[in-house]
Amino acid sequence: MHEQVTIRTADGDCPTHVFTPDGSAGGPWPAVIFFMDGLGIRPVLFAMGQRLADLGYLVLLPDMFYRGGAYDPPDVRAIFATGTFREKLGHLFATIDNARAASDTAAFLAHIDARTDVSGRKVGATGYCMGGAMALAAAGTYPDRIAAAASFHGGNLATDDALSPHRLAPAMRGRIHVAGADADASYPPEMAERLERALADAGVDHHCGIYPGALHGWTMADFPVYDEPAAERHWAELETLFATALK
Repeated sequence: MHEQVTIRTADGDCPTHVFTPDGSAGGPWPAVIFFMDGLGIRPVLFAMGQRLADLGYLVLLPDMFYRGGAYDPPDVRAIFATGTFREKLGHLFATIDNARAASDTAAFLAHIDARTDVSGRKVGATGYCMGGAMALAAAGTYPDRIAAAASFHGGNLATDDALSPHRLAPAMRGRIHVAGADADASYPPEMAERLERALADAGVDHHCGIYPGALHGWTMADFPVYDEPAAERHWAELETLFATALK
């Protein structure tokens, strides 16, 4: 149930993985865009994409690092053990930001629209770590298409940066779900408060919360901080969000 396609964006060719429900014939299904975390495309994301698809969705997992060229799947545990994230992946991380991700999303939506196995125009988005901000940026840039967007252990969601996704809150029309990690330097309490205030002031249907005791990256089974109970809670919340908004 795993297809690989290339989606042409304004900046080049984006390798994209497409997942559909296992054992289900043909569709059509509602579509969800899965925005990856900062460690790039790797097997754990394939497993997550398939699990999400098995809830009854067609899932697009684009490689948001495509502008940097091909790369090998990272040795995640070695990166955590040695603290070499910037050394190993910094050159790729520098190729993407929220504005470029929002631009890419136009191509992702066009690909979805051209498929015969997708139902409806309303699309979901979910993102992890850096992908959390991308999911919110997509919701604010394409409010007529993104019916629900989720961020899990996302960082830099409400900053002074011109590309901070909280600035798009007045444009958002879909349901927004934000789950932050406890004691996360990239999403401290004052940032969480700033984001929720922006969403509330804009009248956005939203839920923002913090997972007590969970660390940044808790959903990723290949991370040493993986927290299975918290990860399962995330799956339950995601299932409810998309079932409400997309089905």
